[in-house]
Amino acid sequence: MATPDNRTYATGKRKTASARVYIKPGTGVITVNKRKFEDYFVRETSQMIAKQPLELLEAMDQFDVLVNVRGGGTAAQAEAVRHGIARALVAADGERRPTLKRAGYLTRDSRKVERKKYGQPGARKRFQYSKR
Repeated sequence: MATPDNRTYATGKRKTASARVYIKPGTGVITVNKRKFEDYFVRETSQMIAKQPLELLEAMDQFDVLVNVRGGGTAAQAEAVRHGIARALVAADGERRPTLKRAGYLTRDSRKVERKKYGQPGARKRFQYSKR
């Protein structure tokens, strides 16, 4: 979906993290929650995960990316950003879809934390059985 000021919008999700991603033609500046990308995602692996769609298409210096992300932890947020960037790139140009789809960046990872069950200490763990 394109906005009036030539930005393309998409939403990425992972676990409870949700990322609203806006891309526009630019120089490769990535801003997350009004902070520099490197300041927000401190871990190298999180930075690498979030940039994967741009690196795959060799478009690192072609787009400016603005991200608002909330919920979840930093790893889930990085994957939500990856999902959002991939979807925004496809919204901007549909010919990128097969490449990103093959890499698995357009698929929403639907795994979430299983709820705790009553009479148990966790979702699957049982209290220790005592015979005597």
